[in-house]
Amino acid sequence: MTSQQKMAGPEASALIDARIAEQGDWRGDTLATMRALIREADPEVVEEWKWMGTPVWSHDGDICTGESYKSVVKLTFAKGASLDDPAKLFNSSLDGNVRRAIDIHEGEPIDEDAFKALVRAAVALNASRAKKPARRR
Repeated sequence: MTSQQKMAGPEASALIDARIAEQGDWRGDTLATMRALIREADPEVVEEWKWMGTPVWSHDGDICTGESYKSVVKLTFAKGASLDDPAKLFNSSLDGNVRRAIDIHEGEPIDEDAFKALVRAAVALNASRAKKPARRR
């Protein structure tokens, strides 16, 4: 397998398990917590491994990615700019027209219910777009 291959299902889940374990600190714990919340919010979520080693959760399209950096765990929602965020979880990538992100620093709490609502909203948005008929040219 090359790092550029796209994978989904059990193989991708195993790579995400390994990414969480290799962190060995708060970042791995945070990513594991966020992964569990995503799975609770959408039991039919598909785990994928894309873009040279990025965990991705999808359902009728990408929901979000989960990346770990030195001082932050970043969850980027593919269509975040189209989602209502009444709890103001989005705190990064706010200038773009499409994506929005949540940066979580060490020790920061996350509003679990609001996060799961955001995941469910992303799934609903993907589903609504997946069912639209193609426009004729």
